[in-house]
Amino acid sequence: MFRISYRLFFLVFMLFGVPGAAMAMDAAAGNHLDLTASWVGYVSLLLFVVAYGLVMAEEYTHMRKSKPVLLAAGLIWGIIAWVYASNGFTHAAEVAVRHNILEYAELLLFLLVAMTYINAMEERQIFEALRAKLVCAGYSFRQLFWITGLLAFFISPVADNLTTALLMCAVVMAIGKDNVKFISLSCINIVVAANAGGAFSPFGDITTLMVWQKGIVDFWTFFNLFVPAAVNWLVPAVIMCFAVPKVHPSACESGVKMKRGAIMVMILFLLTIATAVSFHNFLYLPPMMGMMTGLAYLKIFGFYLKKTHKNGHGSQSYDPDKAEEEIGDTVPFDVFRHVARAEWDTLMFFYGVILCVGGLGFIGYLTMASQVMYGDWGPTAANIMVGVLSAIVDNIPVMFAVLTMKPDMSTGHWLLVTLTAGVGGSMLSIGSAAGVALMGQARGMYTFGGHLKWLPVIALGYAASIGVHFLINGRFFNGIPM
Repeated sequence: MFRISYRLFFLVFMLFGVPGAAMAMDAAAGNHLDLTASWVGYVSLLLFVVAYGLVMAEEYTHMRKSKPVLLAAGLIWGIIAWVYASNGFTHAAEVAVRHNILEYAELLLFLLVAMTYINAMEERQIFEALRAKLVCAGYSFRQLFWITGLLAFFISPVADNLTTALLMCAVVMAIGKDNVKFISLSCINIVVAANAGGAFSPFGDITTLMVWQKGIVDFWTFFNLFVPAAVNWLVPAVIMCFAVPKVHPSACESGVKMKRGAIMVMILFLLTIATAVSFHNFLYLPPMMGMMTGLAYLKIFGFYLKKTHKNGHGSQSYDPDKAEEEIGDTVPFDVFRHVARAEWDTLMFFYGVILCVGGLGFIGYLTMASQVMYGDWGPTAANIMVGVLSAIVDNIPVMFAVLTMKPDMSTGHWLLVTLTAGVGGSMLSIGSAAGVALMGQARGMYTFGGHLKWLPVIALGYAASIGVHFLINGRFFNGIPM
């Protein structure tokens, strides 16, 4: 329970210092109520603190994280709307809510397509085939430490860091068995690598996706963070590598085969990403429109798989050369099943967070936070603190707050906050979805305390990545004070 209290302390700090979202005003009438020092503001802050406390206590309460924030979002906006309506501003809260819902809708549709593709690849046994090959390859513990870290770093920019971390953790647990030291070190390495890999890709993490969809940083500019992100992973990895046991497990024979159409699903996913990028860069449309178009690719291919399924209407003849490949492929492909298997609790959690933070910003805390952080501290110190906060509080509300503050920063500083928000969560096991998930998957072997012992090393990588970013990406700062 100490960990929960510790995080709540910093959450309160964040709410009074970095709590807001867009302060939508009734532009036509020029009317806006400053509620920061009123009971409305204090009650709203309390509701969010309590809700987020329950989110952080999910490991103990077993209540899904979306439930408290959904309730808090409704109560916060209900209070705001009642106060505004009482003062004659009947549509001000409505305009603000619609603005926040639009932002959420774009994020929802983009992520829904990405999750559907990931689920489809999982159902076609792409990830299981990769896991089986790694397990049976006969690598030493140190080789596997580097291979799983490298794969986590390069898979997470395309898939999400949570899926990547779970896949790599399954590999190290299958090989490491009861070797607690190896599993603990490998899980730490996987968490750091997965978070770092997501930081240099526009769709590798929720925070980078939000920055890209806002149009603040264009698609290709994100990849200038590749070297800083790699440094963030490599510095702790090199140091931790010497502590990995020198054990060489025996090889085995892999019997897992990908299902029919697996390669095409991967190709369609890459084509979907290319469509989203093209829609945004060349047609100036929201990226989610490209992703939804890409969902049609999967739906049409899914229709083909269903019509040509061997248990269908006889349209596919039996091929003895592909018999082994089709083992287990007894259920026709159904794309809607993959849509239904999306992480709906996570998607609802995003809704609650965006609406909660949006309500706090509408109350008036955003202006206060922006002045303190980006006015008094300066953008460099503020953006570094964003990374520290994301290790304690989820990086989504922190980054959403920064985006809607809209501080006057150069592209270099926007890249900096994207980097720090993405990799800052690696400093604690509870600082990212990947870390929390692996604590459950490798229960008793990868723990909060085990991760905390390597905090100085991970923090060294965090500092080194920031230094490298200033060193190699100085051209993006445009002379704006740091």
